[in-house]
Amino acid sequence: MDAYSLVTRNTVEVVTEDELSNLLAKPQKKVYAGYEPSGEIHLGHLVTINKLMDMKEAGFEVIVLLADLHAFLNRKGTMEQVRELADYNRRCFEGLGLSGVRYVLGSDLQLNPEYELNVLTLSQAITLNRAKRSMDEVGRQMEAPTVSQMIYPIMQMVDIASLGVDAAVGGIDQRKIHMLAREYLVTAGYPAPVCIHTPILNGLDGKKMSSSSGNYISVADSVEDIERKCQKAFCPPECEENPVLQILQYHIFPRVTEVVVRRPEKFGGDRTFETYGEMEDAYRKGEIHPLDLKKTVARYLSEVLACVRDYIN
Repeated sequence: MDAYSLVTRNTVEVVTEDELSNLLAKPQKKVYAGYEPSGEIHLGHLVTINKLMDMKEAGFEVIVLLADLHAFLNRKGTMEQVRELADYNRRCFEGLGLSGVRYVLGSDLQLNPEYELNVLTLSQAITLNRAKRSMDEVGRQMEAPTVSQMIYPIMQMVDIASLGVDAAVGGIDQRKIHMLAREYLVTAGYPAPVCIHTPILNGLDGKKMSSSSGNYISVADSVEDIERKCQKAFCPPECEENPVLQILQYHIFPRVTEVVVRRPEKFGGDRTFETYGEMEDAYRKGEIHPLDLKKTVARYLSEVLACVRDYIN
């Protein structure tokens, strides 16, 4: 697979494609993604982790920002709590295969005079309404936002400038903040980053994935837990918004060369698929039963996550 196809696979948007093509031609290039420290690293996080691994393979220097200060500003816990979680999250990411990259703790980067002056300078140019709109998809309790949450997107812009990256990776919920960065960083003398956005996947119940709902698979789940959760997962005959098929597309096929559906001969015998498209087409035609799909996804996902379970335990 060529570098452009590798970087853009399983994305929903690249801003802009021409800028990415030009960037790929450069001998040195940097990309980053930021993560608010979380108690559970789950399949929602793994979408961008997979993308960073793609970009490393495509020749990018990868930086992972463990955004403890952002989590604190977004009302995710005390600084002590989020810093402790940051270390755990790093071990999860390394266990998933994101090694040989640079990990940066947010507060190590952000608590210095030059950084703070850049935040204050940009804050003069950005209206309160614009800052609030940029946080609509990522902020907690945004029906009554705090001033700290208005600082959050401006800090994210300064992160991009301070790290000296050429590209930013995030879920599509990061789009408004990234567009803010592209618009205003150039006014402060910094280049606009290429922005690569990945989809937001459904939870196992077909609804928005949420830690409070428990509708996710953690990277630390046991084989038994993964099998149980897949067995109970929403898996309609349709392919659109099907969370089991999403796991197959975004978490399994990027890491394996083929998928084998194991079935008794009386149900058609085993079938082997080399691409997600082939397997989706077979499911759409009713050639794969939902139960067989769930069992197959559980088996391969358990294998994919075995490395991180071994690493953190």
